[in-house]
Amino acid sequence: MNKIQAIRGMNDILPSETPVWQYLEATVQQLVQSYAYREIRFPVLEQTQLFKRSIGEVTDIVEKEMYSFDDRNGDNLSLRPEGTACCVRAADEHGMLYNQQQRLWYRGPMFRYERPQKGRYRQFHQIGIEAFGMNGPDIDVEIILLTARLWQTLGLAPQVRLEINNIGTSADRKRYGEALIAYLRQHEEALDGDSRRRLGSNPLRILDSKVPSTQEILRAAPVLADYVSEDTRTHFEAITAMLDAAGVAYEINPRLVRGLDYYNNMVFEWITGSLGAQGTVCAGGRYDGLVEQLGGRGTPAVGCAMGVERLVLMLQESALVPDAALQPLDIFMAVGEGLASQALLLAEQLREQVPGLRLQSHCGGGKLSNQMKKAFNSGASHALVLEADPVGGLSEVKLRQLGEEGSTQVLPLAALGERLQALFPNA
Repeated sequence: MNKIQAIRGMNDILPSETPVWQYLEATVQQLVQSYAYREIRFPVLEQTQLFKRSIGEVTDIVEKEMYSFDDRNGDNLSLRPEGTACCVRAADEHGMLYNQQQRLWYRGPMFRYERPQKGRYRQFHQIGIEAFGMNGPDIDVEIILLTARLWQTLGLAPQVRLEINNIGTSADRKRYGEALIAYLRQHEEALDGDSRRRLGSNPLRILDSKVPSTQEILRAAPVLADYVSEDTRTHFEAITAMLDAAGVAYEINPRLVRGLDYYNNMVFEWITGSLGAQGTVCAGGRYDGLVEQLGGRGTPAVGCAMGVERLVLMLQESALVPDAALQPLDIFMAVGEGLASQALLLAEQLREQVPGLRLQSHCGGGKLSNQMKKAFNSGASHALVLEADPVGGLSEVKLRQLGEEGSTQVLPLAALGERLQALFPNA
């Protein structure tokens, strides 16, 4: 009988890998909370119409990448391909947006059917940050500063660079799109297949093309910056002035448009070359029209999302995760014959006395010599060795430092908790 395997592009995250994920998630959580962002959680399944109305029906995500199906009631549902639309739906449905300011963040799996490659999977994970109810450029800059601080905290700052652009209003982009189409029609035969298809549906996405021949044609194309309104230009100039004042380096990329239809005004991407091909690790921008587009009242909004798999890869390949985050255990408890019950009770007492202590008590019996081999392979810094005294009791234990020249102490049971409190003050 053939073994059942995971679906291609939907990967297991094994215990040897999860410490890096936990370190990243804990770092992000601590940081966003320091900026007063509160966590929101929403379902992985939504009505398909939510994404068609927000992302855009003629985007690659909606046309080719969503996992959509009819349920038993005949409702068309989709696994969420991104988080912003879900966050807007949830916040508006629960009355969190009208005449209010909200700073929210979320994390979890997203789903897109595309070719799996390094750092990109069909089930992938994102961390998103969204802010609602604030019009000024300061909130745009706050989100960029937050992400910049994250790279500094993780040690990734030398590996990423910031690109920003002003994509104007939807009316601005419509006027620009007409000019872009007129120009590209003159070179239609030389465009790649995807770009020719987008020419009649979503011409601004052609600016994202990575095909060298198409990029060469785009060099002489009209520039979006020449078509944006004065209000968005003023807003964008205020953003760049604040970034300059904060000392955040950036590059204005006039070809940066983002792949989702709901963006307006400022958009940005943090880009790395550390994963081989140039890749985006975090991206976002302003989307003032999305709440109203989904049936709510007009609400200014800005946000971003970062790809967890790509950040995990960068942390692993650069060896930037602290050893303490990778060490799964503090203590391995080796248990002598006839002491299984006492060992379990002692382990519970120690967890009570030293909150946060990472202690593994050996179960299943066996020779102490074999258990000590497991102790050395466990990653623990110390071992507790329990052996019965000649009259069958347990009055003292050995505390052994694991390592090439590890020392061993013999401690009475009554003093063990206090010794471990001193040994692991940050447990």
